[in-house]
Amino acid sequence: MSKRIAFIGGGNMASALISGLTQQGLPSELIDVVEPFAEARDKLQASFGITAHPEAGAFLMDAALVVWAVKPQAFKDAAKAVAPHVLGRLHLSVAAGIRSDSMAAWLGSERIVRAMPNTPALIGQGITGLYARASVTANDKAFVEQVIATTGESLWLDAEEQLDVVTALSGSGPAYVFYFMEAMTMAGTEMGLSREQALQLAVATFSGASALAKATSEAPQVLRQRVTSKGGTTFAAISSMEDNDVRALFIDAMYAARERAKELGDEFGAD
Repeated sequence: MSKRIAFIGGGNMASALISGLTQQGLPSELIDVVEPFAEARDKLQASFGITAHPEAGAFLMDAALVVWAVKPQAFKDAAKAVAPHVLGRLHLSVAAGIRSDSMAAWLGSERIVRAMPNTPALIGQGITGLYARASVTANDKAFVEQVIATTGESLWLDAEEQLDVVTALSGSGPAYVFYFMEAMTMAGTEMGLSREQALQLAVATFSGASALAKATSEAPQVLRQRVTSKGGTTFAAISSMEDNDVRALFIDAMYAARERAKELGDEFGAD
C-alpha cells in the first residue's frame, strides 16, 4: 500500500487504523491527520511519526483516501472545511449514524464507504461492517479492505440501513460483553472469590468461549446445550435467566441501540 491517506479526527479509531497501517508498511509520511486538539496531535505525532494538522488545508488534495473518524455531531462542520480540498475523492467514514446521502451532499463526492468498526480494532481483532455507494469502484473497495484489514475482519452489506443493525450488534457489542463480565465478576466476589480471581475467570471464559465458537461450525445454541445438562448447575443458571426474560430484555436493548443509530442520522444529517 503506497497511497496517501488523510484522517479527519485523531481519536481511538483513527489511532487503531494508523497503527495498523504503519505496522503493515505504509510510510508515516503518507499519513496526514486533521485534529484540532494540540494534545491529541502531539500524541499522534510522537506515537506514529505522522503529520498532524490543526485544521484542513491544501495538503488534503494529495489524499487518495479520506477517513472520517469524527463524532457524528462534529461531522457536518468538519465537512464544510474539508470539502473544498477533496472533491471527488474516495471517503471512508467510521462515524456512527451519519448516512452516505448526507456525506455526498456535504463533500461533493459519490465515492463514499460507510464503516462500523468496534473497539477490538485497537488490538487488531475488530469486526467492521462496510457499505459502499454505487459509484464506489471495485478498486476503491479493494483499497478500503486493505485499510480495514489492519484492524481485523470485515464484511460488506447490501443495504445501508443494515449498518444500524451492525452498530447495535457488533459496534456496541463489546460493551455488552464487558457488562456481563462486570456482573460475573461482581457475583464471583460476592460468593467468596477475590476480585482479581473473579475477573480472571470471567475474561478467560469469554475469550475461550468465543474462540470455541469461532473454531466450530456448530451454532451457539448447540454449544450452549452441550454444557447445559438437565438438572445441573448450568441448567439452573440458564433457567433463572429464562424465567427473568434476560434474552428478551437483551434483544430489546439491541433494538434500542439500532433506534439510536437511526436517530443520529436524523439528528446530525443533511438539512
